[in-house]
Amino acid sequence: MKAVVCTQYGPPEVLQLKEVIKPSPRHDEVCIKIHASAVTASDIYIRGSQLPLRFRLPMRLALGITKPRKILGMVLAGEIEAVGKDISRFKPGDQVYGVTGFGLGAYAQYKCMKETDSMHGCLAQKPATISYEEATTAAYGGLLALQRLEEGNVQPGQRVLIYGASGTSGTMAVQLARYFGAEVTGVCSTRNMDFVRSLGAHQVIDYTKDESAHLLTSYDLMLDTAGKAKTSKLKALCRASLGSIGKYISIDDGKLELKAARLETIREVIDAGAIRPVVDRTFSLDQIVEAHQYVEQGRKRGGVAITIEHESLG
Repeated sequence: MKAVVCTQYGPPEVLQLKEVIKPSPRHDEVCIKIHASAVTASDIYIRGSQLPLRFRLPMRLALGITKPRKILGMVLAGEIEAVGKDISRFKPGDQVYGVTGFGLGAYAQYKCMKETDSMHGCLAQKPATISYEEATTAAYGGLLALQRLEEGNVQPGQRVLIYGASGTSGTMAVQLARYFGAEVTGVCSTRNMDFVRSLGAHQVIDYTKDESAHLLTSYDLMLDTAGKAKTSKLKALCRASLGSIGKYISIDDGKLELKAARLETIREVIDAGAIRPVVDRTFSLDQIVEAHQYVEQGRKRGGVAITIEHESLG
């Protein structure tokens, strides 16, 4: 099968498309024929060119000293090709989506995963009303956004501020917060204001302009989907605008919980037509270097998907 191999830690050019051995499922695994993956911030960090110094040694002890021991890629959408004898949740032909966690391996045509949740992944039936590419944004951005909004205990009528509202998790967070009945304010750059407004934000604030501070009010929750490493004067003012019992939650506060139950919730909400994941651009697997370069620019709207093609047998 075809897969993207990381030859060493470094810039996007260390990624190479090669032929590798196709995996076979164990008795407690399914084999997924992958139709789409995604390039996430986590993939960029793992590859190594932007990994913060304090995380570099622990990450490389876990994944490999000079290069990752595994094929990269944390997000997938595809169909079940084969199942082990102990599998009960899935059958061949099922369309699925999920996150592979420490199992990685999604930059490939096939991936074997357990059907039970673990730090090596979670898997669920894919939303029927969206494409495989859109499902990758729903899986990664949706899991992050839903977990943090649940931690914030969002209630109908509350005022929720989403900082970084145009990214993978930000676009999902805006829509999910609206679905939960919150009054949503999105914070983004000038060029993304109309886009974030189209997602359902009640108000949109431009973080690049200091004068936008006068638009801030009191909030019950601030969800920082840009991460603590990204700062601005307006971001500090946003945090200061929280009410006396208001809560600040960052997207990088603790680990991402890999729970199929949340994927199932996201599927139900999407198939009900309440939200729709946003894909900025789609690349092919042999364009993985260009895809990583694009994500590193930090200007994407929603997710960046990778279409994974398979040779026709006909």
